[in-house]
Amino acid sequence: MILAIDVGNTNIVLGGIMDNQQVFSARLASDRNKTADQYALDIQGILTMHKVRVEAIEGGILSSVVPYLQTVIPNAVKLLTGVDLLVVGPGIKTGLSIRMDNPASVGSDLIVAAVAARAKYKAPIAIVDMGTATTLSVVAKNGNYIGGMIIPGLWTSMNALSAHAAQLPYIDLNGPAKLLGTNTVDCMRSGALIGTAAMLDGLIDRLEEELGESVSPVLTGGVSPLIVPYCRHSFHLEPDILIDGLRILYGKNKPNA
Repeated sequence: MILAIDVGNTNIVLGGIMDNQQVFSARLASDRNKTADQYALDIQGILTMHKVRVEAIEGGILSSVVPYLQTVIPNAVKLLTGVDLLVVGPGIKTGLSIRMDNPASVGSDLIVAAVAARAKYKAPIAIVDMGTATTLSVVAKNGNYIGGMIIPGLWTSMNALSAHAAQLPYIDLNGPAKLLGTNTVDCMRSGALIGTAAMLDGLIDRLEEELGESVSPVLTGGVSPLIVPYCRHSFHLEPDILIDGLRILYGKNKPNA
């Protein structure tokens, strides 16, 4: 089994891959105060919960947008399993040509998602990842990664709104939303869910206009299941796209590959 680990600003997603198939996934909070020893215990607990022996881990790969944890998590896995993780970054074979001003500055999570989407969907592809930030990445028809967009994330925006507007509460986004709310909570839920969906639909419309052709829209990230029902475009919902991308990249870069 190999471990595929994606470290985001809010959550760490850990997946187990065996025979090129995902057999489990789990989430941890991203905590910059934890040591490698503490993360080793967390990972051991997840493996135990999924009835995976530590000795069964033969390799792994990491993507991280948190510089501190890009060192701590590999150290934790090394302590627990003796395995050295591959780390997604400069020098990793991706199969993508990254047409950015500074390719090395592109977040590793964006590259991982683009690799997975390109393997599954017809290009051009628009990948929207809804996390602490909402990101848009575009893979052109020729397979080049041609650019994207970074937008304040849904929860980031909602928490900021509640923190800075004295009469607006912190709310739960679960539950149906209607276009026009009739109380404060419903109005906030409508703005968050339907407003975000309308933004994504509008971005896809503008992207297709700029490219002059239809795109395959892909939606991932923790809050994406809440948004996709309100989108007019038929987004492909891919909650585990990062684990799938890490699986592909491990296959391209594993020792003796």
